[in-house]
Amino acid sequence: MNRISSTSRVFALLGDPVEHSLSPEIQNAAMAAARVDGVYVAVETMEEDLAGLMRGLARGGGGGNVTLPHKEKAASLLDRPNSTVRRTGACNTFWAEPDGTVVGDNTDVEGCRRAVARFLQGGPGGARVLMLGAGGAARAALVALLDDGVDEVRILNRSIERARAVSRRIGGERVRVVASLADIAGEEFDLVVNATRLGLEDDDPLPLDLELPGRVGAVFDLVYGEDGTPFVRAAQARGIRATDGIEMLIHQGAAAFERWWGREAPLEAMREAFRTRRAALAGEVGR
Repeated sequence: MNRISSTSRVFALLGDPVEHSLSPEIQNAAMAAARVDGVYVAVETMEEDLAGLMRGLARGGGGGNVTLPHKEKAASLLDRPNSTVRRTGACNTFWAEPDGTVVGDNTDVEGCRRAVARFLQGGPGGARVLMLGAGGAARAALVALLDDGVDEVRILNRSIERARAVSRRIGGERVRVVASLADIAGEEFDLVVNATRLGLEDDDPLPLDLELPGRVGAVFDLVYGEDGTPFVRAAQARGIRATDGIEMLIHQGAAAFERWWGREAPLEAMREAFRTRRAALAGEVGR
């Protein structure tokens, strides 16, 4: 347990909703393991309050993360975005330089790269990918996958224009926008990535009927839960390798920790915090 004092640096997760997030437990465990003087909390944040909270936290010596639905807005509020923020148009990590300049990164890109490499045991090079969604998380995943050498990405999104905007900004010749579900019927994909928010709520529909494509090699759901997600369970029921976004959460959190503290993140302590939370919840269900 971190000891909080007048010198503690304060970090916060800003978004709506945030009550489901494991980031406070994971980051506080990391800070305790690294013996740094900080505390991390989650703050439900309306869009009109985002600028003040980001600037106050950063200039107060701390910083934080930004989650749905504010990642794109956060990018516009930085004094100096880095190249990854400019490329994706989204920011999920912020802090301040000694002169008070508020800077930021999109550590979702690095988190996705590390998590996919771990999941696929060698990376996605040469893969044919179906990307579900075209928001901030999708942009980060798209950058990571393209940089790691996928052959082709097709983007399926409720708003075709939004998907086209993402394709124009990031994609190049390897990215195509899917106009309708009929366009992927019978198609083969090595990897399906869910970058929508479907799965955050228990009654959400699945982001894709996995019987529609002809073949799916693996499923990577950027949403996460203490016991997986409905999309992961649906894939596994069909014999498809699948994982949720917990490794991406841990790795993007590790990258954020490194930006804030200038030292390597204690990854195993972060994983152990998640395992402890999952075991506790399992115990509650069993009682």
